[in-house]
Amino acid sequence: MDHPEVLLIGGRAGVGKTTVGWEVSARLRAAAVSHAIVEGDFMGQVHPAPEGDPHRSEITESNLTAVWGNFARLGYRRLIYTNTVSVLPEATGMFERSMGAGVRIVRVLLTASDATTGDRLAGRELGSELEQELKGSARKARLLDERAPADTVRIPTDGRPVVDIAREVIATTGWLGRHSAGRS
Repeated sequence: MDHPEVLLIGGRAGVGKTTVGWEVSARLRAAAVSHAIVEGDFMGQVHPAPEGDPHRSEITESNLTAVWGNFARLGYRRLIYTNTVSVLPEATGMFERSMGAGVRIVRVLLTASDATTGDRLAGRELGSELEQELKGSARKARLLDERAPADTVRIPTDGRPVVDIAREVIATTGWLGRHSAGRS
């Protein structure tokens, strides 16, 4: 594989991005497919936001560039990246700058109903931010539905086992059909 590849797993809060990302990784490990995984939300978790970077996009890109550089130096060429809005067109530049201009980008948008995400968030958000997360999740669902590029594969998660969702996500990459035990 000459160029790196990134699988972007996006979707509203409570849709299952992190869980699906880890299951995708587990299935790839079982098939001896070399890859790295990054939970994108952690790339910009600083407070307060850096001056001049209110959305933390510059620090996120800087961190992704450093982390990917470490993976690439070791020979890795595939990345699973989970983040709510990673599938949107404006994120493309970040991955091209961080991973190289020839990066192959596969976009998957996980979807779920308000009821499903509400139940998941209520079980997860045990602190003071549940209401904020519920509102933000609904707002991001609308944004993602309206702005995800046409080549984005939409995969519903309501009432489905994570292994089935991960199998469908992996199928979008083609990684199981063309891999070696090495790091390429």
